[in-house]
Amino acid sequence: MSNKGSDIAIIGGGVTGLSAAWWLARAGHSVSVFERFIVGWEASGRNGGGATHYQSPLFHEEQRLWPLMDELLGYPTEYQRERIVINLTPEEQTRYRFMASLTSGMGYKSEELDTKQLRELVPLAGDNALSAQYFHFGGHANPQRSVQAYAWALQDHGGRIFQHSSVDGFFTSGGKVTGLSVGGQTHGCDAVVIAAGPQTAVLLAKLGIDLPLASARAEMIVTEPLPVQKIGGADGNGLYGRQTLRGNLAYGGGPHEWLEDETFLQPARPSTPLLRNLAGRLATLFPAAEHARVIRSWAGIIENTPDGRPVIDRLTAPSNVTVATMSSVGFGLSPATGHAIHDLVLTGACSFADIGKLGIGRFAHLPADWRATRGWLAPAIAA
Repeated sequence: MSNKGSDIAIIGGGVTGLSAAWWLARAGHSVSVFERFIVGWEASGRNGGGATHYQSPLFHEEQRLWPLMDELLGYPTEYQRERIVINLTPEEQTRYRFMASLTSGMGYKSEELDTKQLRELVPLAGDNALSAQYFHFGGHANPQRSVQAYAWALQDHGGRIFQHSSVDGFFTSGGKVTGLSVGGQTHGCDAVVIAAGPQTAVLLAKLGIDLPLASARAEMIVTEPLPVQKIGGADGNGLYGRQTLRGNLAYGGGPHEWLEDETFLQPARPSTPLLRNLAGRLATLFPAAEHARVIRSWAGIIENTPDGRPVIDRLTAPSNVTVATMSSVGFGLSPATGHAIHDLVLTGACSFADIGKLGIGRFAHLPADWRATRGWLAPAIAA
C-alpha cells in the first residue's frame, strides 16, 4: 500500500462510507475507502432495504434522491417507490395513522386501506388485518445491489477501495489526523471520515473521543419465491423488509441480541430460535404465505446510540475528522447521509438540512451505566 495517501480517507465500506466516498469523488477529490471485510459485508448488505425515515432531518433529501440514484450512480439499485404498513392491532393502527398525519403535513401523500383494498395490492395479506396505511413515498431498494452500485460508481470517479484492510490507528499532528495505520503501513490523508458501524466507537477511542454505542445482532429470513405483488414493500407485526423482484420475502425485525462490545472479529451468524420467531411473525403478517419455505437467513451487526438517532458530526479535535454512525437506519438514508458528509468534510456544515441535533456532543453528560439502565446487555451479563 502506498504511503502517499489521498485527499480523504473513509474508514468503513458500508453504504454510509461508500455513499460519502462517491459524493466526494464525484466532486473531484481523491478518495480511499478502507474496509476490514468486504464492502457491504455487515448490516449494509443484510437489511430490509427500507427508505422511509420520516423522523430524520435528512428525510426530504432521502426522498428526493432515491428515485434518482440509478441514474446518478449508473448502476441498478432496484429502488421501488411506495410502502404499505399493515395494521394487525389497534395500537399499530393508531401509530401509523399518526405517521400518516405527520407526513401529510410534510407534503407527502398517504391513504388508509380497508382489508379488501389491501389484498388487491398485497394479496399475501389476510383477514386478520384491521387496515393498512398506503404511503405514496418511501419505498425500498436491494441492499446488495445498492452497495455494489455505490462501489462501482465510486471507482468510476477514480475512488479506491481497499478490502480486508483494517485500520489499526492514527497519526496526528497540529490538531489533525495526518495518516492512518492500515495493516502496519501508513496511508497519508488530509481528512478522515469514520463510518465503520459498530467499530466507530473503537476507532474514535484511539483519538480520545468517547462515542456511546451498543451493538446487537440483527437477523433476517428469506422465503422461496412467491407470486409478485403489486406493492412489494409491505411491513407490519414488528417486521421490516420487502418482496424481491423474484418474489422472495426478505424480512427481519428483532428482537435483537445485544452484544458485549464492538471488538467483533467475525461476522455474526443466525440463530435458530430467532429465525423461528421471525418466520412465525411473517406467517401472521402474510397468512397466504404461511406455507412458504425459508430458504436462507443471515445476521449482521448493527450499532445503536443511546437515543436511537444517528451521529453525523465533524469533530473540533481532531478538526479534520467527520463521524457518521447511523444507529440502525443507515441504508435508507445513505444517499442523503453521503451528501451531508460531503458537506461536512468540505465546508463544515450541511447545506440542505439542519443536522445539529445529530452531533456527538449531546452525549457529553450521559451516565456511565446507560446500557444497564436501558437493559441493553449481552445475555451472559444480563443473567
